[in-house]
Amino acid sequence: MMDSRELNEIANAIVADNKGVLAADESTGTITKRFDSIGVDSTEENRRAYRNLLFTTPGFEEYVGGVILYDETIRQAADDGTPFPELLVGKGVVPGIKVDTGAQDLAGYPGEKVTEGLDGLRGRFAEYHALGARFSKWRAVITIGDGIPTDACLHVNAHALARYAALSQEAGIVPIVEPEVLMDADNTIERCREVTSETLRLVFDELERQGVALEGMLLKPNMVISGKKCPTQATSSQVAEQTVECFHERVPGTVPGIVFLSGGQSEVEATTNLDAINKRGGPWPLSFSYGRALQASALENWGGDPANVEAGQTAFLHRARMNALAVAGDWSADVEHAVPA
Repeated sequence: MMDSRELNEIANAIVADNKGVLAADESTGTITKRFDSIGVDSTEENRRAYRNLLFTTPGFEEYVGGVILYDETIRQAADDGTPFPELLVGKGVVPGIKVDTGAQDLAGYPGEKVTEGLDGLRGRFAEYHALGARFSKWRAVITIGDGIPTDACLHVNAHALARYAALSQEAGIVPIVEPEVLMDADNTIERCREVTSETLRLVFDELERQGVALEGMLLKPNMVISGKKCPTQATSSQVAEQTVECFHERVPGTVPGIVFLSGGQSEVEATTNLDAINKRGGPWPLSFSYGRALQASALENWGGDPANVEAGQTAFLHRARMNALAVAGDWSADVEHAVPA
């Protein structure tokens, strides 16, 4: 078993120098929806070609310290035959792997979910480590609604997150613990903070109970934000205030980094809020682990056409750079729209 110092070194490397994480771990079903939106068939080769576009983007390693891969992707290779994990390591980027098998209905609790995938996980971790993964991710889904989340939902997901994290560390793989309070409802930012705070309290209680080394993990949470259907949308300043205050109360300073999910925010919105959060700051790096909010423009510019690879890479590099600037608290709308020299 890798000791916590080595896990801490990996975790720190992922978020060093204002870097964040590219979440390229979309399941086949999810990436098929993304490809459908641009009229591209979701074949294994097209999925490989798209990930190849992202991972071979010149210079993206200046802004991205880790990439989360999907089971299919970690077994694929670049155009020149280099396995993707090896390609990433060669750029100084840490390869990671999504290990949960998805959120399923929580028995007895309508409208709520529990994430599955613990069965056989120890064996899968051994295989993923051999394939080159040095960090992993498990996502729990918490829904805000009428009478939910229930204590049962929060407890069962916190327990599963901690079991996953303990197994990950046992395998010498840094766990990214992702308790996502969804942003899809009509709740106020105050309700989001209330649920996020209780979720984090229970998650860290369970991590401690199960002996997870906090210095050898990363936290991937939602920002504290208004539900998308809420008639009153909080400003970026309010998002920053509520988020930073909430995390100061609940997240121990020993955690090496917090990498926020974008949760369906637009690219610029996710960057704007991240920048506002960092203008307040905290005892940990406050970075990003974005999927859509790093890839939407790249996907659109590529459109499945090999002739557009460079355009897709340019769009991806721009978003990665904007988010690294946001981690430094140095992003602005002027920088966002500046024409590159």
